[in-house]
Amino acid sequence: MKHESLDQIRVKADVTPAVTPPVRLTQRQRLERWATLLEKAEAPMAPLYRIEYLTPEERLLARGDHTPLAVAFADPELRADGLKSDRLGDVMDYFGLNAHEAHHLLCDCHYHGTMTGAGVAKRLRSKARFSDPAPLWAFIRGIFGLRRS
Repeated sequence: MKHESLDQIRVKADVTPAVTPPVRLTQRQRLERWATLLEKAEAPMAPLYRIEYLTPEERLLARGDHTPLAVAFADPELRADGLKSDRLGDVMDYFGLNAHEAHHLLCDCHYHGTMTGAGVAKRLRSKARFSDPAPLWAFIRGIFGLRRS
């Protein structure tokens, strides 16, 4: 076996660096990024209209221009991380939202014509704080003197 430096090998072969898979964002990082994007959004936000009255199938397909969903999907970083579309079902899957959380965050019945990016961002950050249970469990262990096994 003949040992050669990388420069010597490059002359003879097409050397390309190994591609490492991209690091996926955590749920908290996703929610924080979305909140930051909404805070920066200058245009008024449009909530989704009466999503509680849609069938489950219709609800998953719900979308709209100038909605928080559209703001998230317009971000190249979130799309590169796996956000598939600006449809409610894809947003729920990507951000880990259940139907109740999505309704609370995005439906017009919770805003009465006053949805703002900052307002939605505040709700998202509240959700983000509770998406990582580690601090809560540390607090509970501290109160009850529990140790990790």
